[in-house]
Amino acid sequence: MNERTLEQWLEYQLHTHPQGIAMGLERVREVARRMDLLHLPCPVITVAGTNGKGSTVAFIEAIATASGYKVGAFTSPHFLRYNERIRIGGAEVSDADLVRAFEAIELARADIPLTYFEFGTLAALVLFAEAGLDLAVLEVGLGGRLDAVNILDADVAVVTTVDLDHQAYLGEDREAIGLEKAGILRPGKPCVLGEKDPPSSVLRYAYENGVYCVRGFSDYLIDRFDDHWVWREPGFSLELPYPGLKAPVQLQNAACAIAALRASPLDIADASWAAGVAAATITGRLQRWRESPEVVLDVAHNPQSVAQLAQWLAAHPKPTVAVFSALKDKDIAGMLAAMAPHIAHWHVGCLAEPADRVPDAVDWMAALSASLPETAFSLHASVPAAYAAALAENHGERILVFGSFHTLEAVMRLPR
Repeated sequence: MNERTLEQWLEYQLHTHPQGIAMGLERVREVARRMDLLHLPCPVITVAGTNGKGSTVAFIEAIATASGYKVGAFTSPHFLRYNERIRIGGAEVSDADLVRAFEAIELARADIPLTYFEFGTLAALVLFAEAGLDLAVLEVGLGGRLDAVNILDADVAVVTTVDLDHQAYLGEDREAIGLEKAGILRPGKPCVLGEKDPPSSVLRYAYENGVYCVRGFSDYLIDRFDDHWVWREPGFSLELPYPGLKAPVQLQNAACAIAALRASPLDIADASWAAGVAAATITGRLQRWRESPEVVLDVAHNPQSVAQLAQWLAAHPKPTVAVFSALKDKDIAGMLAAMAPHIAHWHVGCLAEPADRVPDAVDWMAALSASLPETAFSLHASVPAAYAAALAENHGERILVFGSFHTLEAVMRLPR
């Protein structure tokens, strides 16, 4: 086998199976079976949800790590380096480890086709299986039932929220999408539901399959105070600092993570709850990128996350300009409408990748003209050009970069 670099492996995966999403677990499960990866020698927490997955994984990882446990975390997508997707003991895995894992997967798969995401999932399992972990935390990539991480049986399943996104794959309403996410639940194992009113499809699936649900705002509660907050359930409570992650919704994500760890086999030391909540970090969630001028990055890209971003802007009023771009399968008109009251001017940049999913300049002009006054937006050839214009024309306004992971990546690759 010719030795490939990590970048060559990733290019190979994209070109070998150019279809980015291929629903179904038969192929990836068979490769995992050949590699003896269908069961990890440690508890597994699997996290699904429209929004809040990555943050909830970050809280689980930080709290368990603060308690002295060795944790493996698998998340997606990445921003700048593929290695961001797999962390062991708080550190990203090396290029050499990923290459070694991909070589083993290639040997085992023979003629079974695998997608880019399936290669990554199996690589995480290869590295987790040999790392002597105390806990593995897996973030679902899309949906749940047919996502590659679902080849493992979760000891605790988490569904953070259910809202509209990826309807072409998951269904057109919350009930259908919820049923897809409920596919990570397992009979006799606990499930944490993070939102107040989960779809009835999730509750019905849990009932029919003997899954015990721990429900946010019911089985556990959040009390807010000026300088701290309290997580409580009958007979147990925690007094905690506010998370380092600043969005108000992060309290819900932290509470969900605590419930998941309470339902897990791990014994968390008393002081570790507060330490982990304070220490958790994640890129691109109301992230302060620059101080002067103030630049904030947020990956909001669907109705629920954009509504939460609009609420944050309303609670922190300041003249704000947007650097924005989005994929064409998203509700662009809805995002513009939700954010327009809070944005003084829009600098919209055209994305180049993924080529089959990005609006072109004609599409953008039509969408922007239908939603905003002509003086309220400027269309640029690229996101870097949009960001440069926002900086050049800045007179003390906050600059908010949002709309997709690709939008943030384009800005993050620029000099600060």
